[in-house]
Amino acid sequence: MNALKETHFNFPNQTNFYKGKVRDVYTIANKYLVMVVSDRISAFDVVLPEPIPYKGQVLNQIAAKFLKATADIVPNWVLSVPDPSVTIGRICEPFKVEMVIRGYLAGHAAREYAAGKRQVCGVMLPEGLKENDKLPEPIITPTTKAAVGHDEDISREDILKLGIVAVEDYEQLEKYTRALFARGTEIAAKQGLILVDTKYEFGKADGRIFLIDEIHTPDSSRYFYSEGYEKRQAANEPQKQLSKEFVRKWLIENNFQGKDGQVVPAMTPEKVESISERYIELYEQITGERFVKPAGANVLDRVEGAIKSALASM
Repeated sequence: MNALKETHFNFPNQTNFYKGKVRDVYTIANKYLVMVVSDRISAFDVVLPEPIPYKGQVLNQIAAKFLKATADIVPNWVLSVPDPSVTIGRICEPFKVEMVIRGYLAGHAAREYAAGKRQVCGVMLPEGLKENDKLPEPIITPTTKAAVGHDEDISREDILKLGIVAVEDYEQLEKYTRALFARGTEIAAKQGLILVDTKYEFGKADGRIFLIDEIHTPDSSRYFYSEGYEKRQAANEPQKQLSKEFVRKWLIENNFQGKDGQVVPAMTPEKVESISERYIELYEQITGERFVKPAGANVLDRVEGAIKSALASM
């Protein structure tokens, strides 16, 4: 299958290139960022060996849709989306924290809670919760943003004490995070979904705070299906969810959690195709729109041409 695993473009006025876990990022004239969302997939902060066809398009198009739908809450970095897998935007200086917000006890927080911890990132959790229960109110559980390796939990108090983010800026980040989560929750509800938890990244440019990167995608967010949620909780059954958690669970079942000495399980063509189909399902459920596979045989040529055309007009 024609997956976009990596790019090695060279654009006019290109001043830098950065290869992230799943994104290839080109800096143009120290003014614009060209973000190519590849089909690489990561879990437990490890990039898996096989790319997932259409995954990058799914993430980029969901993010573009939700960034547009939240632009009235906070300005964002996007200037152009010239290709299904590409976003071009302004350069921002990223804050060195990721703003994670949780409405339900799931994922990492549920694992911590099951291990006996009643405090996550300095936030106290009540006794008597079980996995996937709704929290009394959404909680913000930030992480430090690691260039390499695992992001680490951190409390609001430590962020401020260590001067990682100035007090005034951090208070604004919290306000934006809560407002974005409320909007995301509303949009999800219209699609028969519950926005369980998500993360936002912010940066600064010209003294203003901008929302950057992606939002409300299945890589950065977890969704449950609304229908049957209460019944499943009452019966102590797993929730039907839309997120990358199905990939993590498959890895855990095959003895991989990104720890030293562990080996990524073999990804057969059938496994790759099934993950691709799940991502397309995620797209259609989250957006309420049909997923359209782009025409053209060579994805690299298509992406490079779209970027060059967009940059020439900027």
